[in-house]
Amino acid sequence: MSKASFELAIKLDFPVDILHVNDWHTAIMPTLLKSKYQYTKQFAKTATVLTIHNMQHQGKFDTKIIDISEVGWESFTPDNFEEFGGINLLKSGITQSDVINTVSPTYAKEITTPEFGWGLESFLKNRELLFGILNGVDYSEWSPQKDKYIAKHYSIKSLHNKQLCKKDLQTIFDLPLDSQVPIIGFVGRFATQKGIELISQSIWELLKLDIQIVILGSGEKWAEGFFADIAKRYPSKFATYIGYSDELAHKIEAGSDMFLMPSLFEPCGLNQIYSLAYGTLPIVRAVGGLDDTIRNFDKGIDKPNGFKFYQASKEALVGTINWAVDTYYNDKDSFELLVKNAMQEKFDWEISAKKYKQLYKLAIDKKDLQ
Repeated sequence: MSKASFELAIKLDFPVDILHVNDWHTAIMPTLLKSKYQYTKQFAKTATVLTIHNMQHQGKFDTKIIDISEVGWESFTPDNFEEFGGINLLKSGITQSDVINTVSPTYAKEITTPEFGWGLESFLKNRELLFGILNGVDYSEWSPQKDKYIAKHYSIKSLHNKQLCKKDLQTIFDLPLDSQVPIIGFVGRFATQKGIELISQSIWELLKLDIQIVILGSGEKWAEGFFADIAKRYPSKFATYIGYSDELAHKIEAGSDMFLMPSLFEPCGLNQIYSLAYGTLPIVRAVGGLDDTIRNFDKGIDKPNGFKFYQASKEALVGTINWAVDTYYNDKDSFELLVKNAMQEKFDWEISAKKYKQLYKLAIDKKDLQ
């Protein structure tokens, strides 16, 4: 497909200003441009932009891909995609692209460190043109004012209707119908990245709290079995759906009071942004896009909109959930203020698109100077 993109532009006689590639899947294209296509008129002035969505996945293969891709063995060097005698496609994109960005400002900084760089931090930390642009969300789909899946539409001016969504969620998952008890929701992959071990380690402490928990997801089999078992043993406090349902995901966002994202790393994250729109306060680990979009409920913080913790530990997670639940029960004015702050946030694609336009200009300007 990467080669086909080049050939299509040539066949259509379409001059390309920007070649924007994403993750390892298309990261070979800047190298392919330099080795084979830059001397065609359609690509003579083409600048390259690489967007990294997740550093963990790098596209590592054996050297057979060199002949298949037609990039040429001259590119098989440590400053391109050679790595321990094999191929690393993301490394190739990092070393050969004019401009690099990730999907949040904080993640752009994190990937220059050993903790988050997955072995490629040395190739990133000295890059002058490394940026972070948050993903946008589609508010025509994720909005409590127009969501086709939820029991009752609501807005910041009709928050009482959110209680009907809560009742609907409790009914679907056969939880006790109690409007006073807070529901904490989770929607995501059962994967280490998503902090699923932290949740499992914390579950016994969480079950002691006067809360209900609803989890939707699938992934690692041990986690699927573990959470299904907890749901059977504690049906009045814990409910789970193993798999994915778009309808249920929307209902969890609307019916929960809080939304849990204890990620070990999170390049951007979208569910915390959906949660803000629904007035469902995020409880997040302060990494990547979670740190960029959630402002902690703390003195001196302007317009806080959620709760954050920093250490990837059971103690930090349990302590922060305790704090959020205590605020829900004992400081209702502050909790309501947080909800209203959250619902006023906007992370639409129009904002992100303007930043990408600026990024493209930087890439073209750099190319013109070469």
